[in-house]
Amino acid sequence: MRSSTQAVPITWKSGLLLAVLTLAGLAMFAWPLVLPADPGSDQHALEAPYLFMAILPLLVLLVLVQLTDGGMDAKALALLGVLSAVNAAIRPLGAGTNGVETVFFLLILAGRVLGPGFGFTLGCTSLFASALLTSGMGPWLPFQMLASAWVGMGAGLLPQRAFGKPLRGGVELALLAIYGAIAGYLYGILMNLWFWPYLVSGTVTDPGLAYIPGAPFVENLGRFVWYTLISSTAIWDTGRAITNIFLIVLLGTPVLTALRRASKRANFLPVVAYI
Repeated sequence: MRSSTQAVPITWKSGLLLAVLTLAGLAMFAWPLVLPADPGSDQHALEAPYLFMAILPLLVLLVLVQLTDGGMDAKALALLGVLSAVNAAIRPLGAGTNGVETVFFLLILAGRVLGPGFGFTLGCTSLFASALLTSGMGPWLPFQMLASAWVGMGAGLLPQRAFGKPLRGGVELALLAIYGAIAGYLYGILMNLWFWPYLVSGTVTDPGLAYIPGAPFVENLGRFVWYTLISSTAIWDTGRAITNIFLIVLLGTPVLTALRRASKRANFLPVVAYI
């Protein structure tokens, strides 16, 4: 046995589950670039509920694996519930206006302190709770949940040490701010990708930006890149990136301190080491 500083330590079982869920999610985002899709159809509205129904059992299974392995206890579940509620409450403050989204900075900071497993789970539960609070249920929700989960998991995978010393203070904030900016752009790219192939041709002013069913992968990828740069990157994604940087720099130190103190006091149960 070894002590765990993470609220949701990743064992080989949960790691395999995360890998399967990640690959399935990437396939759901990107398959129109490989297989023909019907622009203007409501395919996503038909497939999204099935993806939603697949995500939730896998997420529950992830929690159950941790519980049965002794890697997630009641204190971790309580912390997950509190942070999910806080994130759901602060998300409407930005409401996505010009890309201003307040949901990611706490997700990034929590993933940093509590680990990639907790960050992944919090990303899913935060967006789900927010959708319930704001009546934001729709075919976009499962894609938002997955993309946010990857943001939280990525924060937990950032290096904790440099040159043999823990990353703390201004260096850590700079690392998290840079990651927040990158994550803001990547989230926007993913969310553009999920609906871009299904835009009605008339809604895209430049035919060179529209999806072409059956076109070579490189051609459609190029069209998507230009569509994203013109329609989203300059305003929405940049606004999201700036918001992440601002909130992390402004609130990062006290929030990180509070999360580390809570993690230390919680004294999460040890997890069996499989490697």
